Amino acid sequence: MDEEVDPNEENVNSVLAQESSELFHILSRQSPTTIMELCQMMPSEARWENQLSAASSSTDPIKAMLDYFRVARPEKCRIFLQSVCFLCENIPMHLESRLISVAGDPSSVDDLSPEDHNPPSPPSEEQLMKRPRIDHWDEYFTSVRGLLQWRWKRLTERLVKDVQLENVWVSLRNTNRVRDRPDQTPGSADRGSRTPESDGDYMFLESRLTLETFLQGCEGKVTVLIGKAGSGKSLLMSCLGQQWANGLGPIPSSYLFVLLEFRQLNLLSRPLTLAELLLQHYLPPNGGDDAKRAIMDCLLSNPEQSCWVLDGYDEFHGKLNRQEMQREPLDLEKPLPVADLVSGLLNRQLLKGSTVLVTCRVRDVMDLDGVSDKVGQLLEWGHHEIKEYVDKFFGVKDRALGVQAADLLLSSRHLLAMSSLPALCNICCICLEHVLLENTQISGERNGEEDRRGEPHAHSEQSGKRDGSEERVKSGTNGRAQLRPTLAQIPSTLTQVYLTVLGAFLDRDRGFPQSAMNTQTTLSQYQLCTLSRLAWRGIEESKILFEEGDIPQDVLEFSVRTELMSQVELKRQDGTLVNAYCFIHLTVQEFLAALRLMTSADVSDAQLKKRFSLKTRWTTKSDHKTVFTDSLYLHVCGLASPQCTPALVQLARASGGTRVQSWVLKRQELVRKMLKALCQSNSLTGPKVLELCHCVQESQDHQLAKQFVEARPILELRNIRLLPNDIEALAFVVNAGGDNDIGLGFGACSMELECLDVLPRCQSIHYLSFRSRKYGDKFAEKLASVLPEFTALKKLEFCSSSLTAVGAASLASGLQKCPDITEINLNDNNLKDNGIGHIAEIFTKLQKLVSVMLGRNNTSLKAVDCLVEKMASCLNIQHVYADGTKEVRVTFSPDTDEISLLNQDWSKPEMQNLARTLAGCPSLAVLDLSGGQWDVQTLKTLIQFLPELHITEKIILNDSCSSVESLVILTSLLSRCPPVVELHIRYKHTCNILRCCNLLPADLERVWKSLGTSSGLTALDLSSNSLGNKGLRKLLDVLPRLSNIQEINVSNNGIGMEGVVMLADALSSPDSLTEILIRYSLMRNSSLLPSNVTTVCTKLAQCGSYLELEFSHCSLTDRAIKNLQKVLPKMTSLQKLNVSHSITSTADALMLVSCLNDSQRITSLELRPQSDSFISFGAVKAEVKVSCRLTGFCLNGDNLKRLLEILQGPRLSHLEYEPHKHSCTESHKHHQTPIYSLSHNRLTQQGLLDVASTLCTCTDVSSVEVSVGEEERCLIWFRQNGGCEKSLSVRESNLKRDHLVRLAEIVPNCPCVPKLEFKNNQLQSEWIEDFVKLLEGSERGCIVSIEESWIRSEAAVCLLCRCLDLSTVFINVTRTETYFVVKNKVQTLHLYGILTSSHLTSSLVDCAVDGDQLSLIESIIQRCPSLTELDVSNNILDIVGAKFFCSSLPWLPNLTTLSIASKEGGLTLPEKLSQAFLQSTSIQHLNLSGHVISNTAAENMTRFLPRLQSLKLNKIATAMEQSQANSVLNLLAAMDGLTQIQAIELDSWRMADAGIEQLTRLLPVWKDLRKISLSENLVSDQSGETLLEALRACSHLEELHLSSNSLGDLTAAKMAVVFPSLTHLTVLDVSENRIGCEGSASLSKAIMSLKNLSKINLTAVGTSELCPVAASLAHCPLIQDVGLGWNNCGDDVALELARVLPLCHKLTRIDLESNNVSVCGAEALLKALQYCPALHLIRLWRNKGLQNEAQRLSQTDRRLNFSST
Repeated sequence: MDEEVDPNEENVNSVLAQESSELFHILSRQSPTTIMELCQMMPSEARWENQLSAASSSTDPIKAMLDYFRVARPEKCRIFLQSVCFLCENIPMHLESRLISVAGDPSSVDDLSPEDHNPPSPPSEEQLMKRPRIDHWDEYFTSVRGLLQWRWKRLTERLVKDVQLENVWVSLRNTNRVRDRPDQTPGSADRGSRTPESDGDYMFLESRLTLETFLQGCEGKVTVLIGKAGSGKSLLMSCLGQQWANGLGPIPSSYLFVLLEFRQLNLLSRPLTLAELLLQHYLPPNGGDDAKRAIMDCLLSNPEQSCWVLDGYDEFHGKLNRQEMQREPLDLEKPLPVADLVSGLLNRQLLKGSTVLVTCRVRDVMDLDGVSDKVGQLLEWGHHEIKEYVDKFFGVKDRALGVQAADLLLSSRHLLAMSSLPALCNICCICLEHVLLENTQISGERNGEEDRRGEPHAHSEQSGKRDGSEERVKSGTNGRAQLRPTLAQIPSTLTQVYLTVLGAFLDRDRGFPQSAMNTQTTLSQYQLCTLSRLAWRGIEESKILFEEGDIPQDVLEFSVRTELMSQVELKRQDGTLVNAYCFIHLTVQEFLAALRLMTSADVSDAQLKKRFSLKTRWTTKSDHKTVFTDSLYLHVCGLASPQCTPALVQLARASGGTRVQSWVLKRQELVRKMLKALCQSNSLTGPKVLELCHCVQESQDHQLAKQFVEARPILELRNIRLLPNDIEALAFVVNAGGDNDIGLGFGACSMELECLDVLPRCQSIHYLSFRSRKYGDKFAEKLASVLPEFTALKKLEFCSSSLTAVGAASLASGLQKCPDITEINLNDNNLKDNGIGHIAEIFTKLQKLVSVMLGRNNTSLKAVDCLVEKMASCLNIQHVYADGTKEVRVTFSPDTDEISLLNQDWSKPEMQNLARTLAGCPSLAVLDLSGGQWDVQTLKTLIQFLPELHITEKIILNDSCSSVESLVILTSLLSRCPPVVELHIRYKHTCNILRCCNLLPADLERVWKSLGTSSGLTALDLSSNSLGNKGLRKLLDVLPRLSNIQEINVSNNGIGMEGVVMLADALSSPDSLTEILIRYSLMRNSSLLPSNVTTVCTKLAQCGSYLELEFSHCSLTDRAIKNLQKVLPKMTSLQKLNVSHSITSTADALMLVSCLNDSQRITSLELRPQSDSFISFGAVKAEVKVSCRLTGFCLNGDNLKRLLEILQGPRLSHLEYEPHKHSCTESHKHHQTPIYSLSHNRLTQQGLLDVASTLCTCTDVSSVEVSVGEEERCLIWFRQNGGCEKSLSVRESNLKRDHLVRLAEIVPNCPCVPKLEFKNNQLQSEWIEDFVKLLEGSERGCIVSIEESWIRSEAAVCLLCRCLDLSTVFINVTRTETYFVVKNKVQTLHLYGILTSSHLTSSLVDCAVDGDQLSLIESIIQRCPSLTELDVSNNILDIVGAKFFCSSLPWLPNLTTLSIASKEGGLTLPEKLSQAFLQSTSIQHLNLSGHVISNTAAENMTRFLPRLQSLKLNKIATAMEQSQANSVLNLLAAMDGLTQIQAIELDSWRMADAGIEQLTRLLPVWKDLRKISLSENLVSDQSGETLLEALRACSHLEELHLSSNSLGDLTAAKMAVVFPSLTHLTVLDVSENRIGCEGSASLSKAIMSLKNLSKINLTAVGTSELCPVAASLAHCPLIQDVGLGWNNCGDDVALELARVLPLCHKLTRIDLESNNVSVCGAEALLKALQYCPALHLIRLWRNKGLQNEAQRLSQTDRRLNFSST
């Protein structure tokens, strides 16, 4: 009998029985040796039975062994469990701890008899160490439990509501998401086959579960819990730890629970090991190093027995590393940064198999993409949870007050939205308590006043008490007066809510309720100012925790006392504990920071603007990580409202400011200006538009809201989660639009049904659109209930959704209460036939309906029948259109009715049903049943019912007749059905009459028979059949019976020349065809004999009607062309002759060109060999000019001579042909053609040289452009208005050395200095040097520009050096000026040779030249003391480059211009050069753009600036560090000495109004100023006006650049006043500003006064109303370049430009890219181009209306450019 077990101890047999299942799985994974050794412990008879069972299964011995020891004596069972722990591997820590605890120490085991058992082998040393290790582990568990329980007790001391994980709701989210998922709409093929899946991102109720359920099964995984700030994540993690400590909750109690807060981890700056993180930072164990080693051994040997909770990743200063490649384990002994340790846990490089739980905000989950196994989002509180919390907050004693508070909270949208988060719900309760108590006090004071007036003796004992009168006690209000606050007394904006909250917290310190800000004491104001300063500093430093030293002691005590701040205990790196403090919520800190922005002059306007940026709800991986909620700008907008002005003024006074009233008003106006700019912007995304609505609502500025609506008549929101307060914000801005019709579109937006309750607050909504699979029947039912409240609704879209017949019935019930609805779109749903029927029922009830869209709804022909049947009862249906099931549309109008049922697969019974339904329609104008592919029986059924149908115009059956038999059936209608007067039949195509029906001559007999006595036939089209000459003869035979025939088409019928002559003879009959169009195209693809041509044309010459003749793809002999030439003058009705692909030789072309002298009716002639060729004819008019274009012909000397003889006539206005030497000269003697186009004529390099020689041989030639590459471009421009400019441009022509030699011979003979441009001609360096040598003897000189891809870096320097060597000879011999420029991207080498005083200029721009390479040319520069200009901009000039310039400047005494602009600014170069410039007194023009100007450099520059005439310092402000910003201001102040300045560029200084104010004081002194550039300087409209007034003193100004600022109508108006005095202005750039319609009118007046204006840039100027500006260009005779891109201009601007173009003779370029020009505007410009020979380019890229016509238009005139470059 077993010994009795001590009742105080756990029964060892019971433990074995409880853990048998887990032990079985552990033993099953052990080695056979281990199992055998354990089996030896059983008696021999048991072992024998065990061995027998082993024969059948490998697991049976284990099961038998466990069964044996489960009922064995406790001593045996204890020894067995000890042996299992010592011999087996991978036993979970919790199980091993329990087994050893119950089994006891192995050394204490009683001796047993040999027959009882065979003892195991003695335990090893490692096994003997297990027990103490487990003891340390258990002790550490106990300490952790105590820590978590103490932590929870401290947190719950002031909790209002108990925390229970089973009452916290979570929504599952998909992992690895980048942004809110767009609407995943299934295609039409999926309709009806499946229900769209709900989107976890948008938290449908079906996807929610409790937090406890969510955490179940998280063992060994990385789980992420996300939620908004204040949602209770940290509290829930502490609750989770407390439950674990009590053996409850989803985390097994056997796991080690480690709770780490990222706010604590931020303090760990030095690297540390995992052991240090756990055992020093988290919780040091008792027992010294042995305990630490034991704990870490247990942890590392059982990592799966640990749970790591990482709370508040959003507060972490670092960023986690994600291992995309193979994740190697980390070295546990190596100290690592905290971020790496946390990343190791998440990436499974540390403690693989452990459980990890991370909490963070929604936007920070992107950093955990790829490592999380499960993501859940805490759901916000609903009404029930909020009301429950309010009840708990006010408690039993204040139950009545709690009821009032709950009612007010649920009725205020702002308070309700805030209360969805637990932390903010607490704040809202504090706010409501304050409001209610304040209201009670006011009521008590009023009642007291009444008592004093009515009962003066009953007052003394009741005043000041909260108990009140007996009546109040009986009322259940605990003595408070009941004066229920109205909604008007509740704060109307979020900002005002926070103001009230702030007042409530301040009142806690005073002990009685007061107004929010109006009656604060001086002390409270001081403390509030200090707190706002602290909050702002935290925002600037991304800091939410403040130590005691950061806060004055009195303010700290005040903050804690009022509970504005809460205390947090932090542990430093060395283990010491310190107290830190944070605001009760991040939004409170942001609100206080907003107060600082709006009340302190210490915060500049620039700092405010920097913080003012709308957030987007779309989160991306590139988003900047921040701990704050981005509500700062929202509070700033709210504080800009007039309601907040008194509070701001009071607080500003407490800050020590002066003139605070005006300062606060100015700061509020600044915020409203920024909002106004955003309201007028059209580039905001949907989320930012929604945030802007909130901002405008906070500002309570109805004028801003009106501007918002005017800029966006239709608001489109897509892929955003919408809440009721979002809809309320929309309502605020929408209602400001007044009676303007406004549209709202929601695409794939997650929208709670409660949002639809708020939506009717949006008044004047005429258009509503809902597009998302998220919207189903329940959504439609809710929408239907509110639709009648939209009294102005005219258009409703419910598309691409999940609507079924049930939802359609709901919508129909709601729509019939909307009498003004005109358009309904229900496309792409799943209505099916029943749903279509529900919608059709409301047709008769909505009298203003215009259209209903019902396509792609999984319908059948039954739905079509339903709609057609409805046409009989609803007389206002105009058109029922159904294209299969893809598109179903019903339109309504009292006009002509029409039914289009396309691509419907009708059977005979279905056709009968349709025909009966159609017979019920009172009247139909058109019935279109095309695309049916019916059989003959179905067609006969329709024909049978045809007399019963009331068709007034036509029936269309395109692509429905599949045989000749069907054709004959239809043809019979002409004789059998009198109402049928016309038939249009084409087999499988849409065309006239009997086309493409594969008719043979024999079929004609059946056709004539079916036609019967249809003598009234007027048109007959038999084209594309197989009639041949025989069929044509039958046609001509029957022609006399067709007395009314007007048109016959028999093309593409295999008719030969015999048939051609027959038909020509018939058509020339005077009684035949009159006043009709005859496209005579029978000659196509035939071989014409000369006699054929004569016969056909002679007969057709007798035709008096409009005639077009086509001889395309014919083999025309010389004799045939001569005969054609003779007969053409006799064909007076001929309008166009098409000889495409029929002209094969130059001789043939010249014979046709000679027709110009034979026929005065020819208006244009275009001929190409084996390509499109046409001759157009018109009326004989003296003023008609002829255009002649010959392309692709080889014109030799004789041919060219013949051509010139032909072209002696005076009518030629435009000529294009291939050149020959001297030909242009001779031709131009007789014609005043401004441009000769010789393009696409297979020009060679020799021809190029011949054309280039015209620059010398023809004095009127001004410019030649040649490219013999793929472009094949050759243009010769002739001078029109005098002058002597000469230029040659050669591109991509693969020039050789010999060609350069020949050009060098041509250039010196030019009568004036020529400009030569060579681009991408594969020139070699040696050839360029030889070219320079050959040009050496030119007395007039030349300007040469060479661009090649190899000219960069060292090659550029070497080439420059060699050319400088050559130029030295130039200088000594010819005393010429030589100018070099070598550029990368535009790599050029310029040589100027002008007879002036000897000086030299050199430039290396953007050539990737570094300082070392510059040293190569140092010696050469030292030999060129006459160098006057040096440009080495955009190169890599380090300290070596700086030394180079410093050493070279003394050798250049004549250097006047130096340009060293940089893309990557540095400090060294400006500092070095500024010192050298003090010694180099000759420099007058300086460019240091892009550099960082240090204080030293700025100080040196102030000393030499006064002598400069030109200064470029662009982008230095943006390149400078914050600490060096004063250098810019110092430079600006030093410019008052620039009395000789002529040009100054200060782009991108961002100087804003203050800088402009300082600059305007300098402008009156700069009398000689020619150019000023102030782009990207944050110039406001008011400052722009001031600037223009100051520029009035600069009467010599030639260039004004003010792009990328905020100029508006005020500045434009000032331009109209000032510009008449700036008579020399040639360049004006005001792009990227905010000029409106009024400003456009003012700008046009200003432009009219600029007679010398040559270039104007108005890109993205701010308005599309630019017609006045375009018209004003007519007053600018010298205008050359006009930029009007990115303005959304329409055809009106294009038409106005077309009108003024002929008046702008020098105009070379117009930029109209990214506008809204259509074909109408483009064709007007195209027409005007013929009067503008100088115009090189009109850019029309990104004009949507031209996408399909771009190629056609550009082929007509290549100057219309549709490319992006």
